[in-house]
Amino acid sequence: MKNNKFVFAVLFPIFVLVIVFLVLPLIYGLGISFFEYNPLRQTNPFVGLSNYAKLFRDDVFIKATTNTLFFVFVTVTINIIFTLTLAQFITTIHSNKIRSFFRTVYFLPCVAPMVVAATVWGGNIYSTRYGILNTILSSMGMPRVNFIGDANLVMYCLIIFTVWVDFGYNTVLFSAGLDSIPTQFDEAGKIDGAGPFQRFIYITFPLLRRTFVFVTIMTIISHFQMFVQFMVLAQRGGPNNASTVLTFYVYKLAFINKDMGYASAVAFVLFIIIMVVTLIQRRLNRIDWGY
Repeated sequence: MKNNKFVFAVLFPIFVLVIVFLVLPLIYGLGISFFEYNPLRQTNPFVGLSNYAKLFRDDVFIKATTNTLFFVFVTVTINIIFTLTLAQFITTIHSNKIRSFFRTVYFLPCVAPMVVAATVWGGNIYSTRYGILNTILSSMGMPRVNFIGDANLVMYCLIIFTVWVDFGYNTVLFSAGLDSIPTQFDEAGKIDGAGPFQRFIYITFPLLRRTFVFVTIMTIISHFQMFVQFMVLAQRGGPNNASTVLTFYVYKLAFINKDMGYASAVAFVLFIIIMVVTLIQRRLNRIDWGY
């Protein structure tokens, strides 16, 4: 009984925070999606499902959804492959000091605020006039490229930036997961004559599956919610909305157009997409074993 009281006392503040800052805002946002809501007006008429019906006629929403799915698929795929490769490389190093050094170096991009990193990349790497990339192109006698202003390039520039700024977390997580795998499995593979690649595919990766599922799901959720680089690097959604994603579109509708009812409908659709993708990912990667 005393233990139950202690557990309740410890968890009660967390429940309050979750309800106040997560559940209630979610319910409130869903509620105003049924209104033509403008915070500057005194009256906000009830419109029912009109905001949701409007989505299917909104070309910008369709474009933003397509951009979001493309961005998440490419960045998550590159991120997972890249970070898992780096983590595997780190585990092959026998010196703990050198392994810690590489973990620290790879994690450094995550330390800087994303706003600062995006500003630096925009002004010093992608800049048409002063950027490093255009300086290299100019020195080779090639014309300068407007990376952020080109509708065909802006999304790929944002993908490269996102992979760079976000790979440190997953590298550390994969590295910790690989370190937790008992070494006798890998040693048994060596005795049986399996090469490094075969041992990774048939021994290491299956044993890493719990970490892999967790990292993949968290990365997908994180990348669906990314906003800063689209706001800082590609202002106004890029040329012809080439870099407009759902998070930026919600911001534009709510705080620029002051159409918070429709913005809430778009945000709720984004919530449903994230939830469905997460549930599918968990279903496909269900694990019922241990070691």
